[in-house]
Amino acid sequence: MAEINMLQAINDALSIALESDENSILFGEDVGHFGGVFRATSGLQEKFGRDRCFNTPLTEQGIAGFANGLASNGMVAIAEIQFADYIFPAIDQIVNETAKFRYRSGNEFNVGGVTFRTPYGGGIAGGHYHSQSPEAYFTQTAGLKVVVPRNAYQAKGLLLASIRDPNPVIFFEPKRLYRANIAEVPDEDYEIELGKAEVVRQGKDITLLAWGAQVEIVEKAADMAAKKGISCEIIDLRTLAPWDVDTLATSVKKTGRLLINHEAPLTGGFAGEIAATIQEECFLYLESPIARVCGLDTPYPLIHEKEYMPDALKTFEAIKATVNF
Repeated sequence: MAEINMLQAINDALSIALESDENSILFGEDVGHFGGVFRATSGLQEKFGRDRCFNTPLTEQGIAGFANGLASNGMVAIAEIQFADYIFPAIDQIVNETAKFRYRSGNEFNVGGVTFRTPYGGGIAGGHYHSQSPEAYFTQTAGLKVVVPRNAYQAKGLLLASIRDPNPVIFFEPKRLYRANIAEVPDEDYEIELGKAEVVRQGKDITLLAWGAQVEIVEKAADMAAKKGISCEIIDLRTLAPWDVDTLATSVKKTGRLLINHEAPLTGGFAGEIAATIQEECFLYLESPIARVCGLDTPYPLIHEKEYMPDALKTFEAIKATVNF
């Protein structure tokens, strides 16, 4: 297997999707000849032509509405929102149309062929318009799936599964790992099951849960904890909607403790939903309160990006506090 970065893996997945299904169409701002602002779609217009890979006007609501129209007519619409921060103008189309199309028709018609790709998160000095993590906004919307890969191998397999899933999917890509993460990725077509978490590391004292770019953060914190004799089990959620309650609950019943790390702000973040569910499932097994290490309840600060991030040191301190409760 070749070692490639996440951008190359995403590009490979998109190429396979377009090649394997002639009804698939890729579009978004600057995704054509320019190859996207991060070059994730580089070379695809040249390979598949302007009819199947093309630029759109700068209108996210229009991109989402166009995707809905294509999918409602049987096409496979792969739409890029250039930054996750830009997805908010498209919320009306995504939440009120994409998510509800099948339900409101009694399954007579649907837009299950829609996949929205979008880079999310900080770590690139992008400031508050290019660094947000808005995944939780969509997890409470019935009819949508929300997927977040953590490495190049996952990015290819989860993206192909998302494009082929019969439900609308929002695929959040951790942009600070685009070129930083390099992994062995099969050349061939493969999929990773949606809705299934991955146990990244076995442990016995505390469960650490994260997704996307934050998985490597909790791995670093777990390494620090190991030097203090604390054994951490690490789980990558991968799919936030629907999320894998069983895998996490099994782990927490074993360790008796849970720490959740995500880059989005604490208040209203998806960690709160996870914590509420796990205390219902595992109340009699918990040895300490469920901990959350998250971003701050502020606009994303450019100059204080390091202070904002829920990094390994913050996570390590929370691990110790939870284990020693």
